Amino acid sequence: MTAFSGSPTPHHQAKPAGRVRWTMIWLAFGATTINYLDRANLGVALPYMTEELNLSKTGAGVLLGAFFWTYAVTLLPSGWLVDRIGPRRMMVIAVAGWSIVTMLIGAASGFLVLLLLRLLLGAAESPSYPSSTKIVARWFPSRERAMAASIFDSGGRAGTALALPLITVVIAVVGWRGSFVAAGLLGLLFCALWLRVYRDPETHPRLSAQEHTYIKEGGGADAGSDVPPMAWGRLLRYRTTWGMILGFFCLSFVLYFFITWFPSYLVDARGFDLLKLGIFGMLPALLAIPAQWLGGALQTRLINAGRSVSYARKVPLISGLVVSSVIVFAGIVESPAAALALLALSQCALCFAASSLWALPADVAPAPGNVASLAGIQGFASNAAGFVSPLVVGILLDSTGGSYVAPLAVAGGVALVGALVYAFVIGKIAPLGGAATGPAADAAPTPQQT
Repeated sequence: MTAFSGSPTPHHQAKPAGRVRWTMIWLAFGATTINYLDRANLGVALPYMTEELNLSKTGAGVLLGAFFWTYAVTLLPSGWLVDRIGPRRMMVIAVAGWSIVTMLIGAASGFLVLLLLRLLLGAAESPSYPSSTKIVARWFPSRERAMAASIFDSGGRAGTALALPLITVVIAVVGWRGSFVAAGLLGLLFCALWLRVYRDPETHPRLSAQEHTYIKEGGGADAGSDVPPMAWGRLLRYRTTWGMILGFFCLSFVLYFFITWFPSYLVDARGFDLLKLGIFGMLPALLAIPAQWLGGALQTRLINAGRSVSYARKVPLISGLVVSSVIVFAGIVESPAAALALLALSQCALCFAASSLWALPADVAPAPGNVASLAGIQGFASNAAGFVSPLVVGILLDSTGGSYVAPLAVAGGVALVGALVYAFVIGKIAPLGGAATGPAADAAPTPQQT
């Protein structure tokens, strides 16, 4: 009985001897950390690039958002490719590709070159999250998926946090161009580690039979692999899929403020110098890491206590988005310390909510061959927000004389919309196409389904 056949997963399986599965997810954490370090590099370096390259606020917003134009679009075929050729090959292709592009950004001479390279960077990074989501589905039983997904996704917070102190130090020593070269070299070194260590469960030499059985009986290790994948287009016929798309868009709209404009906010609106930016600017992202792990651990506890997967996933999604709306007050408080505290609370709440996000594709996939495809679909929505969010902030800044009050107010409102989507648009979280989740039932969930 597997998650892919729509049957419940046992809540109290005996834990196996062996923790190879956790080594695999920490590798995915490393890939995500480097992913975000590279994409956040421009945001950290931007205040020091603007004068040399003569960039306007709107132009900077276009560059910050351009990454997401190609990233969002190529997530769709990337998810499909991961389902077909596996995460091991796709991950190393992605990391090597984006590392080379990152190094080339250090040689950029103007706006158009930067724009082209940011577009290439987005395409190169797109297989990362579908690959990691596939690893969660293959290596973890249902009850541990949220914790595993929280670990790999929290690499985004780690990369964002490390970007501030590490890149500011590199900028201080060798300039902003050197920061991109250093980040690219780090990614190429990771590729060698990945190829040496990562294997799928069926081929890993150190995976015990007991641990493999534990994973497979809980719905992992491609349990139910004899179930044929649903046609890609049919996945979009379900209300659950559209709830995942809209909800993730809202969450990411707010989250990408921290990835793109947050360093500039601290410098321009709160007067942080290079030292303060490096020390205090990383606090929200660092605090968000244990907040996300807490969300994953809570879901494991709820499922083990007999709560449904729907209940366990929705508790952090809805409550986290509601709390994250406090970002609106960061634009109106006078104290820089109070503003930083509010922003830290907002990012922690967003990541508490995000603990559910990358478990959902495996929860609702009708077959193992659809997991990465669903990850790519919801990732497309997330990164469409990544394009919209920095551009909206840049336009509002130019139109209000540099005030962050309006952008932060918009972000708070979008967070509340996201909470409503997860509460009322998504019904029962279960494999698409089952008796309880066919198009008709999925379109009209009962109170018991939520």
